[in-house]
Amino acid sequence: MKKVLMGRGAKTIIEVCAKVKEKEQVLIIGEYKTKNIVESIATSVYAVGSEPTIMYIVPRERDGEEPPKTVAAAMKSSDVFICAVSKSITHTKAVKEAVNANSRGIMLTQFEEDMLISGGIEANFELASVTCKAVAKALENSKEVRLTTPSGTDLTFSAHGRRGNALTCIVSSGEFAPVPTIEANVSPLEGTAEGVIVADASIPYIGIGILKENVKIQVSKGMIIDISGGKEADILRENLALKNDPFVYNIAEMGVGLNPNCKFTGLMLEDEGVYGSVHIGIGTNITLGGNVKAACHYDLIMTKPTVIADGKVILKQGEVCI
Repeated sequence: MKKVLMGRGAKTIIEVCAKVKEKEQVLIIGEYKTKNIVESIATSVYAVGSEPTIMYIVPRERDGEEPPKTVAAAMKSSDVFICAVSKSITHTKAVKEAVNANSRGIMLTQFEEDMLISGGIEANFELASVTCKAVAKALENSKEVRLTTPSGTDLTFSAHGRRGNALTCIVSSGEFAPVPTIEANVSPLEGTAEGVIVADASIPYIGIGILKENVKIQVSKGMIIDISGGKEADILRENLALKNDPFVYNIAEMGVGLNPNCKFTGLMLEDEGVYGSVHIGIGTNITLGGNVKAACHYDLIMTKPTVIADGKVILKQGEVCI
């Protein structure tokens, strides 16, 4: 019965999000743990008259690790690629090159079977896209962005010359989007971020999930210089140090969650989409408009944010103001 219920979410991904057309070549990348998700999506692909190709990969050792070269080549030659994986391959050269070749990408990282049944997948993506695009436009090319929260976040950066990205869960040629998170984001200019980040909601990676204690991060010249807090802060600090890559400390992204159906669950694509939340991405930013390829990309999520871009209030205490 569960596979039957999963069918509706799979249909949404294929017909609404990816807008798969008859006779398109659709590549579905999965792992052994996502077999049922992959098969549900493949069924929906076949139902619209397109041909699904399934490639299973060994789970990556870390988020942000490139997929195998054969998979990367298949992504680049596909009309649509869908990645149902546990370790993220979103912020990779493979994705960047695939979308540059006009493929359309749907990213289903840390996606669980129940996420095809309820939650963020039930959102009206077409309606939510209006707000998402407006927020992305307001962030674009901002000379100064300031982010504050009641928990203590106070971060400023420049996004001058940087595009605003509207990840609406609906993709056209040359675009990718995570599903079901709806978010507008921008990549800060390298070296410009200054201040303090306090994650009080979730760090949905490396076994952390929903936070029990706040994680406080000091930022100077666009890089993390200190991480403090409890056990979860220790996990993040130690994980980043083990990467042996200075670029993992780069302030890569500020994203605004805009899916009214998402809730905090400890899973990345639900948590990042929670309406009115903000996440700061660290590490890689090449798929967002930046120039840094790091050993990982993690997101630090906070609640009740206020965001002001060039004097214009975009969010106030988690409420969209535009």
